[in-house]
Amino acid sequence: MAGKKIVKKVEKKDDSKEEKSDKLYDIPGFKAEVVEIVGQTGVFGEVKQVMCKIHEGKDRGRVIRRNVKGPVRKGDYLVLLETEREAKPIKTKK
Repeated sequence: MAGKKIVKKVEKKDDSKEEKSDKLYDIPGFKAEVVEIVGQTGVFGEVKQVMCKIHEGKDRGRVIRRNVKGPVRKGDYLVLLETEREAKPIKTKK
């Protein structure tokens, strides 16, 4: 036992991967804040229709209606790839 050497393996950290994941400001698109949740749509109600205020680009300050899939609540920020299109209003069943 006295002749055995204990060798520790030291893994070198790759900082380049961490830097790439931390750069959220490089995402192409326009920031928009969810102002109001209008309702749910889709076959199973999995899509929420929201009103969002655009904070960047030529449409800054405009409030548009968009469909969002996934968990979203008032005050969340979305990154929209384009701001020209707007979702159709939800039809209510009578």
